[in-house]
Amino acid sequence: MSQPYRKPSAAFIGASWTALLLGALAFCIGLSKATMELNEKGYYFTLLMYGLFSAVSVQKSVRDRLDGIPVTNIYYGLAWVSVMICLLLMAVGLWNATLTPSEKGFYAMAYLLSVFAAIAVQKNTRDSVGADPVVPDEVLTR
Repeated sequence: MSQPYRKPSAAFIGASWTALLLGALAFCIGLSKATMELNEKGYYFTLLMYGLFSAVSVQKSVRDRLDGIPVTNIYYGLAWVSVMICLLLMAVGLWNATLTPSEKGFYAMAYLLSVFAAIAVQKNTRDSVGADPVVPDEVLTR
C-alpha cells in the first residue's frame, strides 16, 4: 500500500516555493507591463493558472498510482491531456504573438519554471505528509 517517504530538506522545500513564486510573479508582472490587449493578457494568465493546476493534478495522480491509491484511467488521462493542452496553447499563443523574441522567451521560461515548480511543491508537500510518523491509536489510549 503506502510506503514511507523521506521528508525533503528545508532547502529543497524553500527552493521549490521560491521558484514557484518567482516564476508566477515574474510572469504576472510581465503581463501587467505588456502592451497587449486585456483579452490577450487574460488568455496568458488563464493558461498559467490552468497549467499550474493540471501539473499538480498529474503529479498527484501519478503519485497516487505509485502508492496504490486508486485513480481512474479517465482522470489520469485527462490530467495528462490537460498538461499537453496547456503547453500546446502556450506555444501556439507565443508563436503567433506580436512580441519580440526576447519577450516570447521570457514568458516561455517563466511559464515552464512555474509549472515545474508547482510539481516540485506538490511532491514536497506529499513527501512531508508521508514522512510524518503516524502514532497508532493504541499508543494514544495508554
